[in-house]
Amino acid sequence: MNYDLLKMTGLGNLDITYIFIGIIAFLLIILVLVIIQMVKLSKMTKKYEKFMLGKNAKNLEKDIFGLYEDNKFIKVSLEKNEKDIRTLYRNFEKAFQKIGVVKYDAFAQMGGQLSFCLVLLDENNNGFLLNSVHSAEGCYSYTKEIKLGECSLELGDEERKAINIAMGEES
Repeated sequence: MNYDLLKMTGLGNLDITYIFIGIIAFLLIILVLVIIQMVKLSKMTKKYEKFMLGKNAKNLEKDIFGLYEDNKFIKVSLEKNEKDIRTLYRNFEKAFQKIGVVKYDAFAQMGGQLSFCLVLLDENNNGFLLNSVHSAEGCYSYTKEIKLGECSLELGDEERKAINIAMGEES
């Protein structure tokens, strides 16, 4: 066979069978790529149809606007919740969180450990001590202020022990 076109391009000695095999291989590659794209398009079409089920442009706009409003509401709620939590933490610092109680016999002749010392402290170890002394003549109670775990007045052994229990230094 005489192919003038191949001779003009400098490929006159090339067998045309190789050209046909190359073209067929190229077409097969193109066919595979087209099939892959069709599968991808089919999946995307199914997702789109599911998304748009029962919707038109106005419904879709309404849904998107609703999502936007929900997002705004969530952001406002989140900010309010964070502020409320900070307030609660601040208030909780001042609440009595630590308790220490020691029961004891104030006098040797009395039994049953009817006297007690109660300590209530906040997070910063501020609070008060309540000491109730039971005797044969009656019951006497008094308080002492505690600041940063210390008392400006002299403390008895039971009172010091109750403070240490409240601060977690003794059990």
